[in-house]
Amino acid sequence: VPTDEQKEHDFLWRIHPHAPRLGQITIFNRSHYEDVIMPRVHRTFPAGVVRARYDDINAFEHLLAESSTTVLKFYLHISKEEQARRLRDRLADSTKQWKFAVNDLHERKLWSRYMRAYEKAFSRCSTPEAPWYVVPSNHRWYRNLVVADVLCSTLEKLKLRYPKPALSPAELRRLLREIA
Repeated sequence: VPTDEQKEHDFLWRIHPHAPRLGQITIFNRSHYEDVIMPRVHRTFPAGVVRARYDDINAFEHLLAESSTTVLKFYLHISKEEQARRLRDRLADSTKQWKFAVNDLHERKLWSRYMRAYEKAFSRCSTPEAPWYVVPSNHRWYRNLVVADVLCSTLEKLKLRYPKPALSPAELRRLLREIA
């Protein structure tokens, strides 16, 4: 939930400072997409505000891509039945009860609204520079395989290289001998 300070700025203000620095990786859990999903599901903003936010998100992610940031977005989709099973497991297992929130049951009743909201976000905000990957996630092993495959293939395409050393290997050996 945005803080009072965050509410005094545009909705992306709180996200931008957490974008990765060059050469770094940042992982967001939901992030700025909550600002289009929740208002759409709970109808807290006029539709025009939500529509404009899709454009703002695309512009933000375009800015990141133009600044050499690779953006990958994963939606880890579980079925409604799998969600029910996981909620029951949380209640039955004392080591998982901390994950359970009564509000999960209320939000579950809005399943079809959530699915429509996510579909709209995917159709409006999946771009060549910031694609969405919808990953079937009923089985964790499969989810992990798909995400790992996308991450590995993306890293390979980046053709990353170690930075060149400031000194030649011969110069480094000489300096090491001097301090030995």
